[in-house]
Parts: sequence; structure tokens; C-alpha cells
Amino acid sequence: MNKETKTVSQSRVFKSSHVLPPDTNNHGTLFGGKLMAYIDDVAALCARKHSRCNAVTASTDSIDFIKPIKVDDEVCLEAFVTWTHKTSMEIFVRVLAENLFTGERIVCATSFLTFVAIGDDGQPTEVPKVMPTNEVERYLHETAPERAENRKKRRINSKALIEKIGSSLLWDDDYNEAEKK
Repeated sequence: MNKETKTVSQSRVFKSSHVLPPDTNNHGTLFGGKLMAYIDDVAALCARKHSRCNAVTASTDSIDFIKPIKVDDEVCLEAFVTWTHKTSMEIFVRVLAENLFTGERIVCATSFLTFVAIGDDGQPTEVPKVMPTNEVERYLHETAPERAENRKKRRINSKALIEKIGSSLLWDDDYNEAEKK
């Protein structure tokens, strides 16, 4: 059990990459899936840094793509723990693009993810609490319980949906037979 408290800055992780043509779609902008992988990677590093143990992605609340990231830009991701529960951590990721010729920076995406710390026994394990130290961190920390409640409701709805739709594929005979009844 880890009962210490850590500041947000103790979990902060940055990742930066040069956007090259193979990273882009036919519009000359970074593939959304590539950015999603970067987001999950930087959030995983952040979760491990905060908990000092393995951590797994429990959910991605949202990824809001706000502006495109163009070829030849630098894409920079900043991740930090905003809130913790017993074994879980909410992580915020902010994505910026910088035009390397002009120095102009813009926020291109934001994301909230939840990670669960996993102990040596393979089970969820307690994580340190997190303490915000500036206005932005406090805002994200104070608004986290509402996001956690929304995650809980969404998870209940997802389980109900899974019960309803099952695991048969639309083209399977057993699915088509069940539909006829």
C-alpha cells in the first residue's frame, strides 16, 4: 500500500516528435490513430511514474481533436495525473503542435484517460494521492469527480449494451436464427 501524496509535477511526462510524411494522411496531417497511440503511450508513462508500478489503460474518456497537426510540425504531448481513487488514476493529456519555422504553438487535442495500477501479484494496487499546485491543476482536480461519475455511468451502459448485443457476429447463423425468434 502506498499512502504518500505526490504533486502533479512528479507525474508529468512530455513526449515530442517530428511529424514526417509517413505519419500523415492524404491531407498532409497527422493520422488520428497515430496521435491516439502517442496519447496512450505518454499517459501510460505518466501512470507508471506516479504509481511506480505497472499500469493498464482502463478507459479513454475522450480524445478531442481540435486542430490538425501538419507535416513538418513538432507534436508535443504533456500528460499528468489530475486525480486518483484507490487504485486508479485519471490522466490528462494536452497535445500541442509547433510550427518549427515560425515558433507558433497551438493546442490541437486534449484527452482524459484512466489507468489502474497493477501490483506484483497481478491485481490492482493502491496508488498515491495527487496534490495540485497551480490553478489549472486545481481546476482539473476539482472537476475530476464529475468525470469519474460519468465514467461509472458509461461503464454501466456499456455492460448493458454488451448484454443486449451479445458476441455473435451479424453474419453468423446463430445471430440470424436469434433474430427470427
